[in-house]
Amino acid sequence: MRKNLNVIAAYSIMLVLIILVGIFQSWNIALSIFNMCLISAVMTMGANIQWGYAGLINFGIMGYTALGGLAAVLISVDPVQEAWRAGGFDVLMCLWLIIAMIFVIRFILKNFAKSKLRTYGIAGIIIAGIIIIRVTAEPGIEAIEGVNPAKTGFLGGLGLPIVFSWIVGAFFAGGLAFIVGKVALGLRADYLAIATLLISEIVIAIIKHEDWLTRGVKNVIGLKRPAPYEVNLQSTEWFINLVENFNIGKLNLISNLADRQTALNQLVIEGSSVFVKLCYSGLFLIVVIILLILTQKALYSPWGRMMRAIRDNEEAANAMGKNVVKQHLLIFILGSAIVGIAGAMLVTQDGLFTPGSYRPMRYTFLIWVMVIVGGSGNNFGAILGGFAVWFLWIEAAPMALFMINMFTAGMPDTHALKIHLIESVPYFRYLMMGLGLLLIMRYRPKGILPEKIEIK
Repeated sequence: MRKNLNVIAAYSIMLVLIILVGIFQSWNIALSIFNMCLISAVMTMGANIQWGYAGLINFGIMGYTALGGLAAVLISVDPVQEAWRAGGFDVLMCLWLIIAMIFVIRFILKNFAKSKLRTYGIAGIIIAGIIIIRVTAEPGIEAIEGVNPAKTGFLGGLGLPIVFSWIVGAFFAGGLAFIVGKVALGLRADYLAIATLLISEIVIAIIKHEDWLTRGVKNVIGLKRPAPYEVNLQSTEWFINLVENFNIGKLNLISNLADRQTALNQLVIEGSSVFVKLCYSGLFLIVVIILLILTQKALYSPWGRMMRAIRDNEEAANAMGKNVVKQHLLIFILGSAIVGIAGAMLVTQDGLFTPGSYRPMRYTFLIWVMVIVGGSGNNFGAILGGFAVWFLWIEAAPMALFMINMFTAGMPDTHALKIHLIESVPYFRYLMMGLGLLLIMRYRPKGILPEKIEIK
């Protein structure tokens, strides 16, 4: 019961903080923070499954996030017919060559004993395959990237609703996790962390430089949205009536009809943005709730207890006949797939795909801070960490500016100290993040909501 009270209290405090942002700043800002908190919560659940359930260190989170974003592009963007005619056949030929190369290598691994000859043969196939693929693809890629490069210059996607990309993003990330897990999960914890981080950098580098697939650093904008557009809402009669009825008290205070209409137009513009963000909030909240239910059931199932046993004593679990390698691979895939969903959700909300914004050395560790602060091994804690850290990350600068103005109220605006403090406001984000993390690690070393082992 006490644990439930702690969860209710912690989430109530977060809800109150977001409401206060809406009251004192704007509801647009509050809902933007709330939506990003929900996306962060999905990411932290993926990381928590890997670290909290199985003790696996994965520093490649941004790579899987980028794959989720790539899925949003490939699913929602309409196909560029001219680009497909220019070089689509060459790209498809390369894809078939890659598939054939994989099957040949798999055949060799299954039917030939391990030897130097087999190793050299596989290496030769890979090198020859890369050369052939490069030669085959080069003319087609140049032709594709030459098709109206200012607007397209890539193949486009399938032209489907972008919500489908959330599922596809999970498959993309899970597929990469399968390959990475097969190669890297046998490494020691510190080497696994380095390997996953480097693989993440490789994935993002490919996405940034393969213009024919993603437009690279030229970005993809104007992606299809699952929510209505603000401009369309502002000219829709039912929405205008809704805003008018909601603000009827304010509007009745204005006697002049022209001023009343001007005020209504402004309220409709502001309300349209709030309405769209509420639509995203509903969609994201559904995903978070579904994932929370599934992960909670998994955590307290026999499989979840087995994973915690493997995490706590891998040798003992192995001695009891548990296939540790297989279970590590499974949970690595599951956690990465959830992160892929979050990546697709992020691009869905923004409506644009910017490969240059995926910076593993920065945001990977922010996600890890969320998991540690919230409480690893506890799904509610991981979600709370996503909310708390992201809220602090966004609101640190406004809070710092408020405190500076309050403590320097008696100083003139030209005072050197006041000017210096105001100019230093962007750096207070890192100061407050560091102080918050230190305080939590000092007084709540297992996180705000630490893991609780229950037998159900």
